Amino acid sequence: MGKLSDTSINKIKEISRRYPTSESALLPALYVAQREKGWLAKEIMDEVADALDLPRVRVYGVATFYTMYYKKPMGKYVIQVCTNVSCMINGGEEIFGHLKKKFGIKSGETTGDGLFSILEVECLGNCGNAPVMQVNEDFYENLTIEAVDEIIDSLKKKK
Repeated sequence: MGKLSDTSINKIKEISRRYPTSESALLPALYVAQREKGWLAKEIMDEVADALDLPRVRVYGVATFYTMYYKKPMGKYVIQVCTNVSCMINGGEEIFGHLKKKFGIKSGETTGDGLFSILEVECLGNCGNAPVMQVNEDFYENLTIEAVDEIIDSLKKKK
């Protein structure tokens, strides 16, 4: 995995200047790095630590704590499906099971073509419109299996 671009390093330093301490800029800085590389390899986390002048272990601790930061390569489209109580009651587990069967992969895995990764997540914070899923930064609610298939088909057409 290559290094972060100068653009990302500069963005991380710019973000750092907006916060009282560089540590408080860590979450958005990791997001900048992940957005460029798709996931956070150890050497990328080291670059973030160096850019923020933080101990590397602090950056590893934060990056590994939050599930929104990927510690391995992911597909072009990362599909997160909530299976917590409200979503479970309204079909979230069935939707996640449908995706596992459709793609032939388990939670945390990526399809052979590198297009889709699926993650079963605890909560996406939208219980009132359950079941919900998130694809990269797009959010979908009140889902049915048919709606999920339409979303997947539209993503395949975009490639």
